[in-house]
Amino acid sequence: MSKIHIDNIIKDKDFIERFDLEEIQLLGQGEYNINYLFYSRVYNKKLILRIATDSQMSLDNQIKYEYQALDLLKNTNRTPKPIYYDDSKELIPYGFLVMEYLPGKPLDYKKDLKIAAEILADIHNEPISETNHLLEPKNPIEAIYEESLRMFEKYRLSKYADKETVKSIDYLLEKGKNIKTVDIGSRTIINTELNSGNFLINGENDSNYLVDWEKPLYGYAAQDLGHFLTPTTTFWKTDVILTKEEINLFIKEYCKNSNQYKDERELWNSVKNYLSMNCLRGITWCAMAYVEYQNPEKLISNDYTYKKIKAYLSKEFLNMLKDEYLNEY
Repeated sequence: MSKIHIDNIIKDKDFIERFDLEEIQLLGQGEYNINYLFYSRVYNKKLILRIATDSQMSLDNQIKYEYQALDLLKNTNRTPKPIYYDDSKELIPYGFLVMEYLPGKPLDYKKDLKIAAEILADIHNEPISETNHLLEPKNPIEAIYEESLRMFEKYRLSKYADKETVKSIDYLLEKGKNIKTVDIGSRTIINTELNSGNFLINGENDSNYLVDWEKPLYGYAAQDLGHFLTPTTTFWKTDVILTKEEINLFIKEYCKNSNQYKDERELWNSVKNYLSMNCLRGITWCAMAYVEYQNPEKLISNDYTYKKIKAYLSKEFLNMLKDEYLNEY
Protein backbone atom coordinates (compact mmCIF):
# COMPACT_ATOMS: atom_id res chain seq x y z
CA MET A 1 0.00 0.00 0.00
CA SER A 2 1.04 3.60 -0.62
CA LYS A 3 2.01 5.73 2.36
CA ILE A 4 1.72 9.06 0.49
CA HIS A 5 -0.88 11.73 1.29
CA ILE A 6 -1.87 13.87 -1.69
CA ASP A 7 -3.96 16.53 0.09
CA ASN A 8 -1.24 19.15 -0.42
CA ILE A 9 -1.59 18.72 -4.19
CA ILE A 10 -5.35 18.53 -4.59
CA LYS A 11 -5.96 21.44 -2.19
CA ASP A 12 -3.30 23.66 -3.77
CA LYS A 13 -4.80 26.87 -5.20
CA ASP A 14 -2.79 26.74 -8.44
CA PHE A 15 -3.61 23.05 -9.00
CA ILE A 16 -7.32 23.68 -8.38
CA GLU A 17 -7.37 26.61 -10.82
CA ARG A 18 -5.49 24.59 -13.42
CA PHE A 19 -7.65 21.45 -13.25
CA ASP A 20 -10.78 22.08 -11.08
CA LEU A 21 -10.73 18.44 -10.07
CA GLU A 22 -13.27 16.11 -8.51
CA GLU A 23 -13.59 12.40 -7.73
CA ILE A 24 -9.92 11.55 -7.22
CA GLN A 25 -9.12 7.89 -6.51
CA LEU A 26 -6.12 5.57 -6.45
CA LEU A 27 -5.75 3.90 -9.86
CA GLY A 28 -2.65 1.77 -9.32
CA GLN A 29 0.98 1.77 -8.33
CA GLY A 30 4.30 0.39 -9.47
CA GLU A 31 7.41 -0.09 -7.41
CA TYR A 32 8.51 3.52 -7.94
CA ASN A 33 5.32 5.43 -8.80
CA ILE A 34 1.69 5.93 -7.78
CA ASN A 35 -1.13 6.84 -10.15
CA TYR A 36 -4.41 8.56 -9.26
CA LEU A 37 -7.45 9.01 -11.51
CA PHE A 38 -9.47 12.21 -11.30
CA TYR A 39 -12.05 14.13 -13.30
CA SER A 40 -11.08 17.64 -14.42
CA ARG A 41 -13.87 20.13 -15.04
CA VAL A 42 -11.40 22.36 -16.92
CA TYR A 43 -10.49 19.62 -19.41
CA ASN A 44 -13.92 17.97 -19.15
CA LYS A 45 -12.42 14.50 -18.97
CA LYS A 46 -10.57 12.02 -16.77
CA LEU A 47 -6.87 12.64 -16.16
CA ILE A 48 -4.03 10.85 -14.37
CA LEU A 49 -1.97 12.29 -11.53
CA ARG A 50 1.31 10.37 -11.48
CA ILE A 51 3.78 10.65 -8.60
CA ALA A 52 7.37 9.42 -8.98
CA THR A 53 8.47 8.18 -5.55
CA ASP A 54 11.95 7.20 -6.71
CA SER A 55 14.08 6.90 -9.85
CA GLN A 56 15.34 3.56 -11.15
CA MET A 57 17.68 5.59 -13.36
CA SER A 58 19.09 7.58 -10.40
CA LEU A 59 17.77 10.83 -11.88
CA ASP A 60 17.22 13.96 -9.82
CA ASN A 61 14.51 15.08 -12.26
CA GLN A 62 12.69 11.76 -12.83
CA ILE A 63 9.25 13.27 -13.42
CA LYS A 64 10.58 15.88 -15.89
CA TYR A 65 12.38 13.08 -17.77
CA GLU A 66 9.09 11.14 -18.08
CA TYR A 67 7.15 14.25 -19.11
CA GLN A 68 9.63 15.08 -21.87
CA ALA A 69 9.54 11.49 -23.15
CA LEU A 70 5.75 11.60 -23.39
CA ASP A 71 6.05 14.93 -25.20
CA LEU A 72 8.33 13.32 -27.81
CA LEU A 73 5.65 10.67 -28.37
CA LYS A 74 2.55 12.87 -28.40
CA ASN A 75 1.98 12.50 -32.16
CA THR A 76 2.06 8.68 -32.19
CA ASN A 77 -1.49 8.32 -30.78
CA ARG A 78 -0.07 5.34 -28.88
CA THR A 79 0.83 7.03 -25.57
CA PRO A 80 -0.83 9.40 -23.06
CA LYS A 81 -0.36 13.07 -23.89
CA PRO A 82 1.36 14.95 -21.05
CA ILE A 83 -0.33 18.07 -19.68
CA TYR A 84 1.63 19.40 -16.70
CA TYR A 85 4.47 18.54 -14.36
CA ASP A 86 5.84 19.88 -11.08
CA ASP A 87 9.32 18.80 -10.02
CA SER A 88 9.75 21.49 -7.35
CA LYS A 89 8.93 18.97 -4.55
CA GLU A 90 7.32 21.80 -2.59
CA LEU A 91 3.80 20.38 -2.21
CA ILE A 92 5.02 16.83 -1.55
CA PRO A 93 8.59 15.50 -1.42
CA TYR A 94 8.22 13.95 -4.90
CA GLY A 95 7.81 15.13 -8.46
CA PHE A 96 4.44 14.61 -10.13
CA LEU A 97 2.82 15.04 -13.53
CA VAL A 98 -0.66 15.12 -15.02
CA MET A 99 -1.42 13.29 -18.26
CA GLU A 100 -4.31 11.91 -20.28
CA TYR A 101 -6.25 8.94 -18.99
CA LEU A 102 -6.43 6.19 -21.61
CA PRO A 103 -8.79 3.20 -21.44
CA GLY A 104 -7.95 -0.43 -22.13
CA LYS A 105 -7.29 -3.89 -20.77
CA PRO A 106 -3.85 -5.45 -20.14
CA LEU A 107 -2.28 -7.28 -23.07
CA ASP A 108 -3.24 -10.94 -23.51
CA TYR A 109 -0.19 -12.73 -24.94
CA LYS A 110 -2.38 -15.42 -26.49
CA LYS A 111 -4.60 -12.97 -28.40
CA ASP A 112 -2.84 -9.62 -28.74
CA LEU A 113 0.67 -10.24 -30.12
CA LYS A 114 -0.24 -8.71 -33.49
CA ILE A 115 -1.58 -5.57 -31.80
CA ALA A 116 1.52 -5.31 -29.59
CA ALA A 117 3.75 -5.53 -32.68
CA GLU A 118 1.78 -2.71 -34.32
CA ILE A 119 2.01 -0.50 -31.21
CA LEU A 120 5.77 -0.95 -30.88
CA ALA A 121 6.40 -0.45 -34.59
CA ASP A 122 4.42 2.82 -34.55
CA ILE A 123 6.39 4.07 -31.54
CA HIS A 124 9.76 3.06 -32.98
CA ASN A 125 8.79 4.66 -36.32
CA GLU A 126 8.36 8.09 -34.68
CA PRO A 127 11.12 10.48 -35.84
CA ILE A 128 13.22 11.53 -32.83
CA SER A 129 15.81 14.29 -33.12
CA GLU A 130 19.35 13.26 -32.21
CA THR A 131 19.44 16.30 -29.92
CA ASN A 132 16.99 14.90 -27.37
CA HIS A 133 17.05 14.64 -23.57
CA LEU A 134 17.07 10.84 -23.44
CA LEU A 135 19.90 8.83 -21.94
CA GLU A 136 21.87 7.10 -24.72
CA PRO A 137 23.98 4.11 -23.66
CA LYS A 138 26.99 3.80 -25.96
CA ASN A 139 26.80 0.01 -26.00
CA PRO A 140 23.25 -0.91 -24.93
CA ILE A 141 23.77 -4.63 -24.37
CA GLU A 142 26.84 -3.99 -22.21
CA ALA A 143 24.88 -1.33 -20.32
CA ILE A 144 22.17 -3.88 -19.44
CA TYR A 145 24.84 -6.33 -18.28
CA GLU A 146 26.54 -3.72 -16.09
CA GLU A 147 23.16 -2.69 -14.65
CA SER A 148 22.49 -6.35 -13.84
CA LEU A 149 25.82 -6.66 -12.02
CA ARG A 150 25.08 -3.53 -9.96
CA MET A 151 21.62 -4.75 -8.98
CA PHE A 152 22.85 -8.21 -8.04
CA GLU A 153 25.62 -6.77 -5.88
CA LYS A 154 22.95 -5.30 -3.59
CA TYR A 155 21.62 -8.83 -3.06
CA ARG A 156 25.01 -10.51 -2.81
CA LEU A 157 26.20 -8.12 -0.07
CA SER A 158 22.97 -8.26 1.94
CA LYS A 159 22.30 -10.45 4.96
CA TYR A 160 19.29 -11.88 3.09
CA ALA A 161 21.35 -13.49 0.29
CA ASP A 162 20.86 -17.24 -0.17
CA LYS A 163 24.09 -19.07 -1.04
CA GLU A 164 22.52 -21.37 -3.64
CA THR A 165 20.72 -18.47 -5.31
CA VAL A 166 23.98 -16.50 -5.46
CA LYS A 167 25.74 -19.48 -7.01
CA SER A 168 23.02 -19.99 -9.65
CA ILE A 169 22.86 -16.34 -10.66
CA ASP A 170 26.65 -16.03 -10.71
CA TYR A 171 26.71 -18.89 -13.23
CA LEU A 172 24.16 -17.10 -15.43
CA LEU A 173 26.05 -13.81 -15.18
CA GLU A 174 29.21 -15.61 -16.27
CA LYS A 175 27.31 -16.80 -19.36
CA GLY A 176 26.14 -13.24 -19.89
CA LYS A 177 29.72 -12.07 -20.46
CA ASN A 178 29.58 -13.84 -23.82
CA ILE A 179 26.40 -12.17 -25.07
CA LYS A 180 27.21 -9.72 -27.86
CA THR A 181 25.03 -8.26 -30.56
CA VAL A 182 25.24 -6.20 -33.71
CA ASP A 183 22.85 -3.27 -33.43
CA ILE A 184 21.12 -2.54 -36.72
CA GLY A 185 19.11 0.44 -37.91
CA SER A 186 18.97 3.87 -36.30
CA ARG A 187 18.41 4.78 -32.67
CA THR A 188 14.93 5.76 -31.56
CA ILE A 189 12.97 6.16 -28.34
CA ILE A 190 12.50 2.81 -26.57
CA ASN A 191 10.42 2.02 -23.49
CA THR A 192 12.54 -0.77 -21.86
CA GLU A 193 9.67 -1.76 -19.48
CA LEU A 194 7.28 -3.75 -21.66
CA ASN A 195 5.28 -5.99 -19.33
CA SER A 196 1.70 -6.82 -20.28
CA GLY A 197 0.19 -4.40 -17.76
CA ASN A 198 1.76 -1.43 -19.53
CA PHE A 199 -0.26 -2.08 -22.68
CA LEU A 200 -3.86 -0.87 -22.89
CA ILE A 201 -5.73 -2.99 -25.41
CA ASN A 202 -9.18 -2.18 -26.84
CA GLY A 203 -9.23 -4.53 -29.84
CA GLU A 204 -8.07 -4.95 -33.42
CA ASN A 205 -10.18 -2.13 -34.88
CA ASP A 206 -9.84 0.25 -31.95
CA SER A 207 -7.16 2.40 -30.30
CA ASN A 208 -4.41 0.56 -28.40
CA TYR A 209 -1.71 2.11 -26.25
CA LEU A 210 1.55 1.75 -24.33
CA VAL A 211 1.82 3.55 -20.99
CA ASP A 212 4.39 3.82 -18.17
CA TRP A 213 7.36 5.68 -19.64
CA GLU A 214 9.49 5.53 -16.51
CA LYS A 215 12.76 4.34 -18.12
CA PRO A 216 12.86 5.38 -21.79
CA LEU A 217 16.19 5.46 -23.61
CA TYR A 218 17.55 6.57 -26.97
CA GLY A 219 18.46 3.11 -28.20
CA TYR A 220 17.69 0.38 -30.71
CA ALA A 221 14.31 -1.24 -31.32
CA ALA A 222 15.81 -4.71 -30.80
CA GLN A 223 16.31 -3.90 -27.11
CA ASP A 224 12.58 -3.25 -26.66
CA LEU A 225 11.63 -6.33 -28.66
CA GLY A 226 14.00 -8.54 -26.68
CA HIS A 227 12.58 -7.21 -23.42
CA PHE A 228 9.00 -7.73 -24.61
CA LEU A 229 9.61 -11.37 -25.60
CA THR A 230 11.80 -12.53 -22.72
CA PRO A 231 10.25 -14.93 -20.18
CA THR A 232 11.17 -12.65 -17.28
CA THR A 233 8.79 -10.09 -18.82
CA THR A 234 5.92 -12.30 -20.01
CA PHE A 235 5.79 -14.32 -16.78
CA TRP A 236 5.72 -11.19 -14.60
CA LYS A 237 2.02 -10.27 -14.77
CA THR A 238 0.85 -13.59 -16.24
CA ASP A 239 2.02 -17.20 -16.23
CA VAL A 240 2.91 -17.17 -19.93
CA ILE A 241 6.22 -18.03 -21.59
CA LEU A 242 6.06 -17.51 -25.35
CA THR A 243 6.69 -20.39 -27.75
CA LYS A 244 9.09 -20.11 -30.69
CA GLU A 245 6.06 -19.97 -33.00
CA GLU A 246 4.57 -17.05 -31.08
CA ILE A 247 7.89 -15.21 -31.11
CA ASN A 248 8.22 -15.73 -34.87
CA LEU A 249 4.68 -14.42 -35.40
CA PHE A 250 5.45 -11.30 -33.39
CA ILE A 251 8.69 -10.57 -35.30
CA LYS A 252 6.87 -11.08 -38.61
CA GLU A 253 4.08 -8.65 -37.66
CA TYR A 254 6.57 -6.10 -36.35
CA CYS A 255 8.53 -6.14 -39.62
CA LYS A 256 5.28 -5.65 -41.58
CA ASN A 257 4.69 -2.39 -39.71
CA SER A 258 8.25 -1.15 -39.24
CA ASN A 259 9.76 1.57 -41.42
CA GLN A 260 13.31 0.39 -40.60
CA TYR A 261 13.23 -3.39 -40.31
CA LYS A 262 11.96 -5.65 -43.08
CA ASP A 263 14.33 -8.65 -42.84
CA GLU A 264 12.91 -10.89 -40.09
CA ARG A 265 16.01 -13.06 -39.76
CA GLU A 266 18.40 -10.11 -39.55
CA LEU A 267 16.24 -8.45 -36.88
CA TRP A 268 15.90 -11.67 -34.87
CA ASN A 269 19.68 -12.14 -34.81
CA SER A 270 19.90 -8.87 -32.87
CA VAL A 271 16.74 -9.36 -30.79
CA LYS A 272 17.62 -12.83 -29.47
CA ASN A 273 20.73 -11.53 -27.72
CA TYR A 274 18.74 -8.78 -26.03
CA LEU A 275 16.17 -11.42 -25.05
CA SER A 276 18.80 -13.48 -23.25
CA MET A 277 20.43 -10.42 -21.67
CA ASN A 278 17.07 -9.26 -20.38
CA CYS A 279 16.70 -12.60 -18.58
CA LEU A 280 19.70 -11.52 -16.50
CA ARG A 281 18.26 -8.05 -15.95
CA GLY A 282 14.97 -9.54 -14.78
CA ILE A 283 16.38 -11.92 -12.20
CA THR A 284 18.97 -9.47 -10.84
CA TRP A 285 16.27 -6.82 -10.46
CA CYS A 286 14.25 -9.37 -8.49
CA ALA A 287 17.26 -10.11 -6.30
CA MET A 288 17.68 -6.41 -5.55
CA ALA A 289 13.94 -5.96 -4.99
CA TYR A 290 13.89 -8.95 -2.62
CA VAL A 291 16.30 -7.07 -0.35
CA GLU A 292 14.20 -3.88 -0.59
CA TYR A 293 11.09 -5.83 0.45
CA GLN A 294 12.74 -6.80 3.73
CA ASN A 295 12.67 -3.12 4.76
CA PRO A 296 9.51 -2.46 6.85
CA GLU A 297 9.74 1.26 5.92
CA LYS A 298 9.45 0.54 2.16
CA LEU A 299 7.16 3.23 0.73
CA ILE A 300 5.35 0.98 -1.78
CA SER A 301 4.83 -2.75 -1.36
CA ASN A 302 2.73 -5.31 -3.22
CA ASP A 303 2.04 -8.89 -2.17
CA TYR A 304 1.67 -10.14 -5.76
CA THR A 305 5.00 -8.58 -6.73
CA TYR A 306 6.75 -10.10 -3.73
CA LYS A 307 5.45 -13.58 -4.62
CA LYS A 308 6.68 -13.17 -8.21
CA ILE A 309 10.07 -12.00 -7.00
CA LYS A 310 10.45 -15.17 -4.94
CA ALA A 311 9.27 -17.30 -7.88
CA TYR A 312 11.92 -15.74 -10.16
CA LEU A 313 14.64 -16.52 -7.61
CA SER A 314 13.54 -20.15 -7.26
CA LYS A 315 15.83 -22.97 -8.31
CA GLU A 316 13.30 -24.15 -10.91
CA PHE A 317 12.98 -20.78 -12.64
CA LEU A 318 16.72 -20.10 -12.68
CA ASN A 319 17.40 -23.56 -14.12
CA MET A 320 14.80 -22.97 -16.84
CA LEU A 321 16.54 -19.74 -17.87
CA LYS A 322 19.89 -21.50 -17.95
CA ASP A 323 18.66 -24.40 -20.08
CA GLU A 324 16.41 -22.50 -22.49
CA TYR A 325 17.99 -19.07 -22.91
CA LEU A 326 21.60 -18.86 -21.71
CA ASN A 327 23.35 -22.19 -22.25
CA GLU A 328 24.14 -21.38 -25.90
CA TYR A 329 26.47 -18.63 -24.71
